[in-house]
Amino acid sequence: MVDFSDYIVFVDESGDHGMASIDPAYPLFVLSCCVVGKRDYMQSIVPAVQRLKFDTFGHDSVVLHERDIRRDLGPFSTLRDRAKKQAFIEALTDVLAAAPMTVFAAVIDKRRLLDRNRDENPYEVSLRFCLERIYYKLAKQGQVAHERQPLATHVLCEARGRNEDAELELAFRRICDGDNYGTMKMPFEPVICDKKSNSVGLQLADLVARPIGMQALKPEQANRAWDVIREKLDRSPGGQINGYGLKCFP
Repeated sequence: MVDFSDYIVFVDESGDHGMASIDPAYPLFVLSCCVVGKRDYMQSIVPAVQRLKFDTFGHDSVVLHERDIRRDLGPFSTLRDRAKKQAFIEALTDVLAAAPMTVFAAVIDKRRLLDRNRDENPYEVSLRFCLERIYYKLAKQGQVAHERQPLATHVLCEARGRNEDAELELAFRRICDGDNYGTMKMPFEPVICDKKSNSVGLQLADLVARPIGMQALKPEQANRAWDVIREKLDRSPGGQINGYGLKCFP
């Protein structure tokens, strides 16, 4: 019987990981990972998000998607009234600020990556960094093994298409089998979720991805979401974020 860790990881992205065409307005690929204690997830995070949905929409079937919220699409078209939109954004920001989670993220500048003339996949580069840092974090908390038996941690990712999902799982398992900086065996298990999945954790990962990218792209621009997310990023004992909770590459 497999033993599980006390944590779960939710992963989402912002931007296109392909290198064939690069959007000059957003030439980045961002991978965001939210690491959450299962007890905190069940007792705190999920109830808070459900409460927000019931208060705003009257039901909880709405999927919080950053792009739709930003553009007032789908169920968020009811928020075109400026006062309603502002109240919702403030309530959502409060939920994020209160969420007991640790964020790991990688920001890939695809223009600079292309200039390196190396066959590097932005998704795989990002995934390797995030999994390595998450492993170190969980290892410090005794959450990668117990009595020499590995503790499995599930890593949930949103489905992107049959071929892309197969490539993702292959890269994921290769990294966990030792293709990483410390050549470590990492007891992570990928779970590919349907795009229509109403997973609160995946929604949180989606909500934090683009603000991280916008901070990297336009650091001088006001970014309230980033102010909240920055406090969630993993840090060194001295408080350093870069190389710990966040990697900007190359």
